[in-house]
Amino acid sequence: MGFNCGIVGLPNVGKSTLFNALTQTIAAQAANFPFCTIEPNTGRVAVPDDRLDKLVELVKPKNVVPTQLEFVDIAGLVKGASKGEGLGNQFLANIREVDAIIHVLRCFEDDNITHVEGSVDPIRDAEIVETELMIADLDSLEKRYDQTVKKARGGDKESIIRQAVMEPIIEALKAGRPARTAAPDESNKDAVKEYKMLQLLTSKPVLYVCNVDEQSAATGNEFSQAVEKKATAEGAKAVIISAAIESEVAQLESQEEQKEFLEALGLKETGLARIIRAGYDLLGLQTYFTAGPKEVRAWTFVKGSKAPQCAGIIHSDFERGFIRAETISYNDYITLGGEQACKEAGKMRSEGKDYVVQDGDLMNFLFNV
Repeated sequence: MGFNCGIVGLPNVGKSTLFNALTQTIAAQAANFPFCTIEPNTGRVAVPDDRLDKLVELVKPKNVVPTQLEFVDIAGLVKGASKGEGLGNQFLANIREVDAIIHVLRCFEDDNITHVEGSVDPIRDAEIVETELMIADLDSLEKRYDQTVKKARGGDKESIIRQAVMEPIIEALKAGRPARTAAPDESNKDAVKEYKMLQLLTSKPVLYVCNVDEQSAATGNEFSQAVEKKATAEGAKAVIISAAIESEVAQLESQEEQKEFLEALGLKETGLARIIRAGYDLLGLQTYFTAGPKEVRAWTFVKGSKAPQCAGIIHSDFERGFIRAETISYNDYITLGGEQACKEAGKMRSEGKDYVVQDGDLMNFLFNV
């Protein structure tokens, strides 16, 4: 399963520098002027996972395949984007295609780097982007609302549900709140389905990334503290990184060099690791593993998925012809020393169609098509 995050924010806040560092490429032009990124650049990176490393040490397979995380570097937004200002239309269209939004906010002072608003204020910057997204959503809903009401009055069942979903969202947007604050309850599957079909920009989960100066990378600063307070109030998350540091780390060849460099700055891990962990939590993602002498592989699934759904991530035939899943917990697999030892200790379970896969499970799917 892919994990697709759009990196957004105002021009010159460090989006492309972060993208380049995270993907260890120079695909995105990091320049000190607005709109240096016109076409969305896409980069994939391996998801670091200590559990995968331990499985590889134990199994010693011929091939290793980690899960991958996709980042999309999207052009900077300015005021009026919802009305097509700057590269507004393209910006909004690109956001619509991603699963989650990584909202980069400038939390550092630097007279050499221009700020389009003339001063550093991450809360103001966040509100500019959010307002443009909400205006675009409100415009989209209002264009569809009258037609939906007409169909609902005519007895169309889907339109009745859609109207009930749209009305509280429209009220929320008019009050300056994103669509996700008026999302239907997860237990109402029909309403949730209609909600997702609306494809609203402000329905997407948001992770705030506070781009601080190198001196503030370990502790944060007053700007990042303000963002963290905002995130907490919204039930969102914030991560502190220094895009400049990430850029330097990406250029170091060995993990040992990277570790020493980070430790010298008082950091235990890269910003990439923190973003991934927060992103996984944001989207409710987890990982299961398959392991054998040919290959050890990590697979991403949505928390709460059942065994057939997870089998389908490997191949649709696995889900269609699912019989059962031979399952071992990660801790048992590592502690006992592999599959055979787990079998002998009675730690391999045979799970059926209703089994909810757990994070870290070692899975072997049996199927018949």
